[in-house]
Amino acid sequence: MGILSSNKVINATSINCTGELRVTLALSAAPDIISNPTDIALVLDRSGSMSGDPLTNLKIGANTFIDIIAEATGGTQSGEIGFGSHIGIVSFATSATTDTQLITSAADLKASVDSLVANGLTNHADAFSKAIDLFDPSSTNHKVIVMFTDGNTTTGLPPTPVADSAKAQGIEIFCIGLIGSDGVDVSVLNQWASSPTATHVAVTPDAADLEELFAELAQNISKTGATNIEINETLNSDFEIVNIEQPDKGTVNQVNSTNLIWEIDELGVSGVETAELNFNIRHIGQSGGIKAVNESITYSDTEGNVAIFPDPTVNVICCNTDIQPENCPTPISLVSSNCQDATTYDLGEFALESQGRIIQLNLTLQNVCPAKRVALAVILTEVDENGMEHQRGMKAMTIPASECESCRDLNINGIKFVLPEDISESASGTQQLCNVRNLRARVIANYIDTDFRCGESDEVITVTTSVE
Repeated sequence: MGILSSNKVINATSINCTGELRVTLALSAAPDIISNPTDIALVLDRSGSMSGDPLTNLKIGANTFIDIIAEATGGTQSGEIGFGSHIGIVSFATSATTDTQLITSAADLKASVDSLVANGLTNHADAFSKAIDLFDPSSTNHKVIVMFTDGNTTTGLPPTPVADSAKAQGIEIFCIGLIGSDGVDVSVLNQWASSPTATHVAVTPDAADLEELFAELAQNISKTGATNIEINETLNSDFEIVNIEQPDKGTVNQVNSTNLIWEIDELGVSGVETAELNFNIRHIGQSGGIKAVNESITYSDTEGNVAIFPDPTVNVICCNTDIQPENCPTPISLVSSNCQDATTYDLGEFALESQGRIIQLNLTLQNVCPAKRVALAVILTEVDENGMEHQRGMKAMTIPASECESCRDLNINGIKFVLPEDISESASGTQQLCNVRNLRARVIANYIDTDFRCGESDEVITVTTSVE
């Protein structure tokens, strides 16, 4: 069967800026299907939520699966499945039906798949029961259920006990989930599937991926076990390896802080086997955001099996309080020889560095009346060579009430803006000393205090009545 499945998972969806993650690499392999015949039950969801593109893509994926198994067992596409292996079709909605027994005709299997129509609820328990009934308990063939579904159970008995019964009988269960309108529950798929779930469960939100998922599974089922395996993992430079646990199979070598190589002599040569490696990593980057954990991960073995590992991401939340706005200048090395009282060394040419600018604005507010505070705002922008404006800051302040006896002009002095040179929009495009910088200022001002009271009458009339 070659590589049945490969997976890479992390134990958290978000961490802080210096937080750690536990990473799990998992691999599953099994023997060549020709020397180890396999009976496969394809269990396909045809509930109402599969209508349209999901069902169309499911049929393409299932038919591709059948073709690959037929070719691998000595037949041609749409031919016969050979060397003692069989495939049967079970489909389910409100109830399950056995669409074919375990047979060898690829054409009949594909015709059964093509006849599926989407309608009804979702009964996973009945689907597992019908799949179990396909297998001959006295057969020595390896037994596999490939369960495909796009939603949660909506009718029938609880399916988990039925899936557990299948596994107790030696049936290996793989689950493929399409995140459809009903929202498949991945944790439930993990309960149904054989262990380790990292290598027995695959989920996608895109129906177009179903052909690839079915094809990869069929190709791996049809190949031999893997030998001389090498998995080369390189982390994103924002992470470093903290520690590596001893894998359950093979050996691992840490090449440097971001790279490890996991080697396994053989896996799945005489039976179904899984291997797992766990290691911890730490975020060391200077910024947060959604970060891919690995830069690259490659797989190779003697048989040429294909193993594709996911690329998990984590949300890194950084709240940095240490800020270094400027780097130190690059030092120039020089040597003073032994017993030398004086040394002359030419350090070369250096240009003056711009220190940025402070813009101080003064303005006059005209005709400001006494006993009223003024709210004042100044908005500063910089204009580039194309006439586009770029924000450079805003100052909002309160001007105290004037104590003058009449309305007067008020001089407002010393409104300061800081303009570092690294945000210069000068036409030259370089941060040179004394570049011309084109700025625009806008002023907004209004009284804070007013005699107006919303909802109150301008005149209050008092009425007095008396009783005689």
